[in-house]
Amino acid sequence: MKGAGFYLAAFAPILACMTAPLIDPFARAISYLRVSVTDRCDFRCAYCMTEHMTFLPKAELLSLEELERLCSAFIRMGVQKLRITGGEPLVRKGIMTFFEAMGRQVGAGLQELTVTTNGSQLRKYAADLAACGVKRINVSLDTLDDAKFADITRWGRLPQVLDGIAAAQEAGLRVKINAVALKGFNESELFTLVDWCAREGHDLTFIEVMPMGDMGEAQRVDQYWPLSDLRARLAERFTLVELDERTGGPARYLRLVETGQKIGLITPLTHNFCESCNRVRLTCTGELYMCLGQEDMADLRAPLRANASDAGLEAAIRSAITRKPKGHDFDYSRAKVAGQVSRHMSHTGG
Repeated sequence: MKGAGFYLAAFAPILACMTAPLIDPFARAISYLRVSVTDRCDFRCAYCMTEHMTFLPKAELLSLEELERLCSAFIRMGVQKLRITGGEPLVRKGIMTFFEAMGRQVGAGLQELTVTTNGSQLRKYAADLAACGVKRINVSLDTLDDAKFADITRWGRLPQVLDGIAAAQEAGLRVKINAVALKGFNESELFTLVDWCAREGHDLTFIEVMPMGDMGEAQRVDQYWPLSDLRARLAERFTLVELDERTGGPARYLRLVETGQKIGLITPLTHNFCESCNRVRLTCTGELYMCLGQEDMADLRAPLRANASDAGLEAAIRSAITRKPKGHDFDYSRAKVAGQVSRHMSHTGG
């Protein structure tokens, strides 16, 4: 009669596979999951979506319980950072129950729970987010001019967002401002944004506009402001020091010596940051995109719903990671958009 030791030895390879970290074909450990909980948003930012969007039928979205189960599987498999995105994540009904569930995993496998938001709902939810273990948030804010803000967001109002940011500070949340660099729109506000963030104590990251969604090739090229130019303008006024710091995302950081503040640069066009990519993106319908700039995805909804056991789900996740590409193909050179993907940013999440 075989003893328990025999069976433990027999199943050891299976157990090891179930608990092994997620490693892609280029030896990058996948430790960062970005989850879009809804494709809906209360803004219609011009570089993100069309004004009259057709959103997914609500019946197609994963339930919050299903999203929790998926995220929990990723955490068991080595994901340490979870960023909740949308659309606008805080417009999803009942979303705080999901944050509460994920918050219980902070310190038990999950190291960080955070959120990217347009700020419109922060007055309502900032204190609750802090209570769930969220320490810092990213707020998308491209201009401090009321009229330009209404123009770029179409439906947004700047005072509501600034009040939400104030509520986040009151709740003890660290705020990082994400600004998309848009030629002819916020070039003149570069130092206005930098100075405001310095006064308010916010870190600031600039992002190159990415060719996602059917927005028209001419519009994309016209919007593109390379961050190499932005950086050169910063260097005219400040002493810039390169930082080795990495936060798990694609940003590279500078320190402005005169103010001491940290500036991030996300440059998918002028500097491909894919060599250190440790992240994948999960949509609100259960599609896993291994690269933001590629169309290939894996359907996790089917294995999620096929069985109450997570064995099939975890196998599907591991199979997907084996297809993670080396990098994206975004390119605006020669005044032409290349590497464009058809889905809007709001579908995959920021």
